Amino acid sequence: MSSASSVLRLVRAVVFATVCGAVSAGGHALAGGGLVPFEVYLAGVLAALGLAYLIDGRERGPAAVLVATVSTQMLMHQLFERLTPAAEAGPAHGHPAPGMALVHLTMAALTAWWLHRGERALWLMIRLYGAPRPIVALPAAVPVEVGRPSWRPVTPYLTAYAGRTVSGAIRRRGPPHGPGHFG
Repeated sequence: MSSASSVLRLVRAVVFATVCGAVSAGGHALAGGGLVPFEVYLAGVLAALGLAYLIDGRERGPAAVLVATVSTQMLMHQLFERLTPAAEAGPAHGHPAPGMALVHLTMAALTAWWLHRGERALWLMIRLYGAPRPIVALPAAVPVEVGRPSWRPVTPYLTAYAGRTVSGAIRRRGPPHGPGHFG
């Protein structure tokens, strides 16, 4: 494996682990589980980073990204629940309530969709960068006779009115000059 592909794998795995960790820690705190200590967050992100690096050898489809995201976030939720002292545990926290599971699955699905869109964009750029440059044939230069430019537009329908002024068409800016003046 080249060093460029190793770096790309590592960067993709770091993004995946960081996003999953941030969403899981944020959800944990918002659900009343308290703030996740940095050491616990770092342990979860590093574990996700290792797993993501192992499976991150090629472009993944939406189903694979969804499964990886849901699994990672559920594992992080369990890790955070067990290793974080609960600030004020809500009624659904710590218990498999349907609402909490629905929130986790919804957030994991949204995160997976967002990560997959980034994955597709990254691989598109890689494919475009690696594609051979298209050859564009330049058209042959043909001499064109250029006349003097005409600054007056060609308007054949105005020739009937040339030289005459229609009094109702003149408008001046400013206030009227006095009674009886309509110009």
